[in-house]
Amino acid sequence: MVRKVKVRGLARLAAGLFAVWGAFAAPKGLYDLVAGEPEANLYSPAPWQFVTREQWLRYAGFELLYGAVCLALAVYLYRYARFLPEWVSREEPAP
Repeated sequence: MVRKVKVRGLARLAAGLFAVWGAFAAPKGLYDLVAGEPEANLYSPAPWQFVTREQWLRYAGFELLYGAVCLALAVYLYRYARFLPEWVSREEPAP
């Protein structure tokens, strides 16, 4: 029995998932870096008591970098998919 597997589609699916996730994470990180603040500030007697600005900026920078890397990986996977064959056929052993 011959089984066909769509290889290029799998790479493009992974690229799409990374693109969607990066499109959510990168703007959120940018917002947190520029104007956001932690929820702990809403419940503390004084702002920046539980989470310092330095800790928050480190977290927001990581979030921005994480989203940017996801977007870059999506672009890389989409371009790499051009070099993959559309379908791969392989023999399956009989049961």
